[in-house]
Amino acid sequence: MGPGFSFRKLWAFTGPGFLMSIAYLDPGNVESDLQSGALAGFKLLWVLLWATVLGLLCQRLAIRLGVVTGRDLGEICYLYYPKVPRVLLWLMIEIAIIGSDMQEVIGTAIAFSLLSAGRIPLWGGVLITVVDTLFFLFLDKYGLRKLEAFFGLLITIMALTFGYEYVVVRPRQVEVLKGIFLPSCPGCGRNELLQAMGIIGAIIMPHNIFLHSSLVKVRPRHSVQEANMYFLTESCLALFVSFLINLFVMAVFGEAFYHQRNEDVHNKCINSSISHYAGIFPTNNETVSVDIYQGGVILGCYFGAAALYIWGIGILAAGQSSTMTGTYAGQFVMEGFLQLRWSRFARVLFTRSFAILPTVLVAAFKDVSHLTGMNDLLNVLQSILLPFAVLPVLTFTSLHPLMQDFSNSLPGKVLMTLITGLVCAINVYFVVDFLPTLHGPEYHIPLSLLLAAYVAFVAYLVGLAPRDRGGTVSPVGAHRLVLFAAADLDMHYRTRSPVPGPGPPQPLQFRSRPRPDRDTVTDPIPACYPHGPAQRGLLGTDFLPLRVRACFSQRCTQQGKG
Repeated sequence: MGPGFSFRKLWAFTGPGFLMSIAYLDPGNVESDLQSGALAGFKLLWVLLWATVLGLLCQRLAIRLGVVTGRDLGEICYLYYPKVPRVLLWLMIEIAIIGSDMQEVIGTAIAFSLLSAGRIPLWGGVLITVVDTLFFLFLDKYGLRKLEAFFGLLITIMALTFGYEYVVVRPRQVEVLKGIFLPSCPGCGRNELLQAMGIIGAIIMPHNIFLHSSLVKVRPRHSVQEANMYFLTESCLALFVSFLINLFVMAVFGEAFYHQRNEDVHNKCINSSISHYAGIFPTNNETVSVDIYQGGVILGCYFGAAALYIWGIGILAAGQSSTMTGTYAGQFVMEGFLQLRWSRFARVLFTRSFAILPTVLVAAFKDVSHLTGMNDLLNVLQSILLPFAVLPVLTFTSLHPLMQDFSNSLPGKVLMTLITGLVCAINVYFVVDFLPTLHGPEYHIPLSLLLAAYVAFVAYLVGLAPRDRGGTVSPVGAHRLVLFAAADLDMHYRTRSPVPGPGPPQPLQFRSRPRPDRDTVTDPIPACYPHGPAQRGLLGTDFLPLRVRACFSQRCTQQGKG
C-alpha cells in the first residue's frame, strides 16, 4: 500500500463502505444475477465486473464530496439548486428508495416462503417485514458500530450460502474467467441487452451515492487526503466481496441452468425429495425462466433440499441487510434536500408504507411470478433514475472552488460524463423500443411526454452545472476545507456573531465539521464590504444560485454595507 499505511487506521475507517456495499447485494441484484446466468450463461460476467467498477467510481465521488466538504450530497443540492428542480430531484431519489425497499420486501417474503416450505404465504411474508424492521431500529439504539457488525454478519452469511452453491455446482473455471475478462456476447440479442441494462440498474443504486456521502461524515479524521485513501480502500474491499457474491450466483445459474428446458426441470423435480414443487414448471420444451423463487426450487431439485434451504437463508440475509441501509439513505436524503428531520421510526413507516401496499396486493391476488416480475421492473427503474444521482455528484466534485486539490481531473470528468450519457441513451432507447409493444395509442402520448420530461430534466441538470469562475476556498485548520458561506447563512441566521467592519475577507471558522443542529459560526458574510455585496468574498458569489446571492445582498443591506 505504500508508506504510512496502517491496518489499525483502516479499521477505524471501516464501516461506511460495507454498509454501502449492501445495496450491491439486495434481492434485486440476486434476481438479476441468476436471470443473467440462465439467459446468457457466462457471457454477461464482464458486464457485472464493469458495472461494479462503475459503481466504485461513483462511490469514490461520494466519498470525496463528503470528506472534503463535511456535507452530504443532499445538503449541497439543497444549497445550489432552485426550489422546483430541487424538489423534483428529491422525488426522483425517494422513488428510487421506495423501489429498493420494495425489492427487499419481495426478497424477504419469498425467503420466508421457501424456508417454511410454503406454509407462510407470500402476503404473510410481506407483513412480517414490518416486524423485522422494528428489530433493526432496536439494534440501532446500541450504536452504529453494533449495526455495522450485524450487517457484516449478514454479508458473511450471503458469502457462505452462495459460495456453498458455487462449490456444489462447480462451474467451469476457464469459462468463468473468459466471461469476466473478455467483453463480448456472441449470439446475444435484445433480451441479453435488456438483461445487461438490468445488471447496471441492480448494481448501482441512485440513493446509495447519497448514503455514502453521508456515512463518511461521521468518522473522526485529521487529514482529508488520509480519509479519502482509507475510505476508498475500504470501499474497494467491500465491493470486491460484493462482486464475488454476485459472481457466485451468476456462475451457478450460468453453469447449471443455461438453456435448460421446462420439461427437463419438471422431470428432475418429480424424482427429487422436493417433488411437490414440480408443478411450478410446465411440461413443454421452452427454455426455463427463473427468478429468486424458482431458482431456489431448481437448486433443490438438482442438488438436494439442503441447497434450497441454504439458498433461502441467503435470500433472507440479502433482504434483511438492505432494510436498514434504505432507512438511513431515506433519512439523509430527506434531511439534506428538505432540511426536515424525522425519527428513523417515522422514516421507516413512510418508506415501508409505500413499499408494502402494492407488494402485498400483488402477493395476495397474483402468483409468485408476478411478484418476482416486479423485481425486474424495479431494476430497470433504478437504471432510469441513476442519472439523477450521478449528475449532481459529478457536478459538485468537478467544481474546483469547492473541492480544491480534490476536484475531478479532466480525464475523470470526461469518463464519468460519457458513462452517464451512455446510461441515458440506453434508457431512452429502451423506452422508444417499448412503445410499439403497447396496444393502443392512448398509452403512447403519456409515455412520450414522460420521456420528453425525463430528457429535459437531465439536460437541465447538465446545463445548470456550476462553473469554476475563479473563486477560492480558504483552508481552515490543518486539513479542513470550508464549504461556501451560504450554508451557514441559511442555517445559522440567528446564531452568528455580528458582521465585522471593513477589512480583508476572513474565512468561516468552524469548531469542527459544520453541523446545522449545533455549530455556530463567526464572520459569516465575507461578501459585505464598503464596495457592496458584489465584491468577491470567500468563494465569490457568482457560482451560487440566485436565492443565495439575494440572501447575501439582503443581509449586507441590513448592515448598511451595500
